[in-house]
Amino acid sequence: MGSFRALEANVKISIVRPGVDSNSAFGPGVARLCKGVREKGSLYAAAREMGMAYSKAWRIMKDTEAALGMQLLDRDGAHGSSLTKDGDKLLDAYLELEASVAKEAEERFHDIVD
Repeated sequence: MGSFRALEANVKISIVRPGVDSNSAFGPGVARLCKGVREKGSLYAAAREMGMAYSKAWRIMKDTEAALGMQLLDRDGAHGSSLTKDGDKLLDAYLELEASVAKEAEERFHDIVD
């Protein structure tokens, strides 16, 4: 069989509002959309970069905003979109948490299997 050194741990983080009965969460896909909005200045461009229909991206963002109880995007019609203050803060927190947990999971996995 193969070596454990060729394997790595893969952890996916989701941020949810406890007690809310919803399938929507701030996870890898929403984070990627938000990052795209931050970099490209529009949800349309972010969705296109991910190979996703704008209507699907819009629905995902609206569902996530409803589930979290906070607005993530400021939409300015034909002028694009930007992250709200809360959206910026949540994306930064998510990215930092994701990197930290991924590093810890990788280290712990190799500690366990060695």
